[in-house]
Amino acid sequence: MRLPVSVKGVVLDDGGKAALLENERGEWELPGGRLEAGESLRGCVEREIYEEINLRVEAGTLLDAYVYEVVEGRRVLIVVYGCFVGSLDGIRKSGEHRGVGFFGLSEMGGINLPEGYGRAVRAWSAHLRHRA
Repeated sequence: MRLPVSVKGVVLDDGGKAALLENERGEWELPGGRLEAGESLRGCVEREIYEEINLRVEAGTLLDAYVYEVVEGRRVLIVVYGCFVGSLDGIRKSGEHRGVGFFGLSEMGGINLPEGYGRAVRAWSAHLRHRA
């Protein structure tokens, strides 16, 4: 079985809240998207985050990789990186999503967020705390 690859990034603000986008299914998701032919995983997430929320990031640590069933019978390989961002100035959503917001770990239980994304946010938050 061949699967499409979607590379996502965890971007945190200074308060530790994660940037999330609301998709057409009413789910909140990490910014990112489809890997293009000849593109590196890191290059993909950096490009996609710029296209989706207008932020320049640097892909850091690989946090997770897993198969996710988007809708019944349609699976995607999700690869998630923690990302470093210099500035959140100019953040905006593209036309691909219904909304953009920042959510803390305590708020994520109250929104429609796939578990894998929440797991990645927790991992990146813990990684950054240990670096400090």
